[in-house]
Amino acid sequence: MNQLKRSSSELDPDRPNLEDYLPSGASIQPEPHGKLRLRDFLDISPSLAEAAGVIIDDSFTRCFKSNPPEPWNWNVYLFPLWCLGVVVRYFVLFSTRVLVLTIGWIIFLSAFIPVHFLLKDHDKLRKYLERCLGELICSFFVASWTGVVKCHGPRPSIRPKQFFVANHTSMIDFIILEQMTAFAVIMQKHPGWVGLLQKTILESVGCIWFNRTEAKDREIVAKKSRDHVVGPDNNPLLIFPEGTCVNNHYTVMFKKGAFELGCSVWPVAIKYNKIFVDAFWNSRKQSFTMHLLQLMTSWAVVCDVWYLEPENIKPGETAIEFAEGQGHNFCSSWT
Repeated sequence: MNQLKRSSSELDPDRPNLEDYLPSGASIQPEPHGKLRLRDFLDISPSLAEAAGVIIDDSFTRCFKSNPPEPWNWNVYLFPLWCLGVVVRYFVLFSTRVLVLTIGWIIFLSAFIPVHFLLKDHDKLRKYLERCLGELICSFFVASWTGVVKCHGPRPSIRPKQFFVANHTSMIDFIILEQMTAFAVIMQKHPGWVGLLQKTILESVGCIWFNRTEAKDREIVAKKSRDHVVGPDNNPLLIFPEGTCVNNHYTVMFKKGAFELGCSVWPVAIKYNKIFVDAFWNSRKQSFTMHLLQLMTSWAVVCDVWYLEPENIKPGETAIEFAEGQGHNFCSSWT
């Protein structure tokens, strides 16, 4: 099959942009006349340039890149439709979604505050109501993105000696799963309004927080996790073993610490349809607030959630081998 050749001036989306690897505010400065640099030799040979690109932009780096959609509003017929879509998304859908989310917060806070403070002597009832309210506010969040979530497989149930692992694309992974089942998640501590929600609301469902800068947090989280999974009335524990957000095209190596609890592992695979919006959150380039605004000004967030069969570590299998096997299971569930 014949393929069209690209001119050297065309932009290759898979070719690394050297500007992305420079410190903030820095740029590539022109060299004095007559002084040769490595860049000059790379410009001479396309093969050398491609080899250098492979070194800079390896497969691991690509796991954290968001691929911008192809522009489609490039002619006089499509541009008016695109402009109409912008008006509808930003002035009609966004305002409606803000109203929906505001109503949701009013309902949630008016019920959560009295339940949390007035039912301290009724622990079982308080936990049940807080679990239901947590699912409720997450449902309002999903509604504010016009979320379309299709589930496959049996829903999680509360039982001891089990935990759930899921691939990680954005913090909204937790919201999407939480609106169906109240999970207790292991999550990085965040500043700002997200940190406030962690300290006040999410702690009520048994979430476990850690700080990457604290060396002792690893041992503390491991102990809390082991204590949590043996509690018969605790919410199911949810772990994102990748430890970072990945662009939903790939999965990276699962950290073995999540598979050393000696319990049954229930994998949960989340796959987003990027036809309307890319749900990948690059925390280095975008705050979570801006990420939510991007979702709320899109047409919809569409995803599939697969609840896979539980897995147990086999005799003689190490935690590293078990973690690698789970990573392969996630990839095969998407295809």
